[in-house]
Amino acid sequence: MRVALFPGSFDPFTNGHLDVVRRGAALFDQVIIAIGNNSSKQRYLPVEQMIPLIEHVFQDEPRVIVRSYKGLTADYAREVGAKFLLRGLRNTTDFEYENTIAQANRHVNPELETVFLITSPVLAAISSTIIREIHRFGGNVDDFVPFSLPAPPQL
Repeated sequence: MRVALFPGSFDPFTNGHLDVVRRGAALFDQVIIAIGNNSSKQRYLPVEQMIPLIEHVFQDEPRVIVRSYKGLTADYAREVGAKFLLRGLRNTTDFEYENTIAQANRHVNPELETVFLITSPVLAAISSTIIREIHRFGGNVDDFVPFSLPAPPQL
């Protein structure tokens, strides 16, 4: 079985992420959306809120599952039997960053291959950072996420 791990903070999960997962599901037998704990980032929305929201989006797609994890992505991939990491690229800046991470992951887990999908042009400008900022100040983010976000945390 060809299992791909789609790791990220998904804070929040965007329509760009949705696009990558759907396209990845056409390439792999199973896609695991893995919400990691990035030690360099403070979360905006709790993982416990994101998991059921994302699961609901994929409720009719049994080959897509959602999990959270701690530790190194390459180690978690080994733990769940994923031989592929699925990553989306919006621009060359993303490529530079993702290429470095792919090399480090391959060093930790030599059986792990990173597969890059170019973001669909209509979604390329979407980033979780921008969505968080709009949401934090009460703006409408419905066009950028596949579900309604909970009320913003208090400023």
